[in-house]
Amino acid sequence: MTFVQLIECRTSRLDEMNRLMDDWVEQTRGKRTATHALVGKDRSDAAHIVEVVEFPSYEEAMRNSNLPETDKIFHDMVALCDEMPTFIDLDVVRDERPAEDTVRRFFAALVTPGELPPLNDLLDEDIHSHDPVNPQATIGLDNARAEFRMWRGGFDFAFTVEDVLDQGDRACARWTWNATHKGDFLGIPGTGRQVTMTGMTLFRLTDAGKIAEMWWEHDQLGLMQQLGALDELEQ
Repeated sequence: MTFVQLIECRTSRLDEMNRLMDDWVEQTRGKRTATHALVGKDRSDAAHIVEVVEFPSYEEAMRNSNLPETDKIFHDMVALCDEMPTFIDLDVVRDERPAEDTVRRFFAALVTPGELPPLNDLLDEDIHSHDPVNPQATIGLDNARAEFRMWRGGFDFAFTVEDVLDQGDRACARWTWNATHKGDFLGIPGTGRQVTMTGMTLFRLTDAGKIAEMWWEHDQLGLMQQLGALDELEQ
């Protein structure tokens, strides 16, 4: 379940606080688990600052809180405030967003450092994933997570989402995938090779805004060639 933390404080030193947050973002690059953060200033009271921070789950928020950098920035932030900040912890029970936002959050979640997030805030329990790598559709959240872990076990990778077209309960993303082959993938031991692949994914979303079905299209043959799996056939 998506988790949101609401932080309220009073300060006349907002510029310094923004610089502090920039430093924290840089120091925690690749480690922080927050997926989105927004800071607002009260129009009727300029000293009243509200920050909204979103996480994939409460557990991911706790991982973020336990980072040494987070503890340090909290004490630095308190020093910039006129009084002790207040924290409100919220489990999200309704979330209405454009399909494009859900799609972009999904690709960001796939490359989260450390453990794969639960993804239950993004994927329906009965998710159907159609990927050319598998002869049959992958059905169910647990099986989908296992498939994503298979890719993460074989590669260190990043997605660049080039375009997202959003229409009703459907969205289509065009992406570029850059990776390092670090472990077993379809029986091919890690080679350390740098590989790239382009592709598109069509998404169908439920009325609740979760992804119910995915159709992946990518250059699997080109990937296998880059991994050297076709070398003998090409000789």
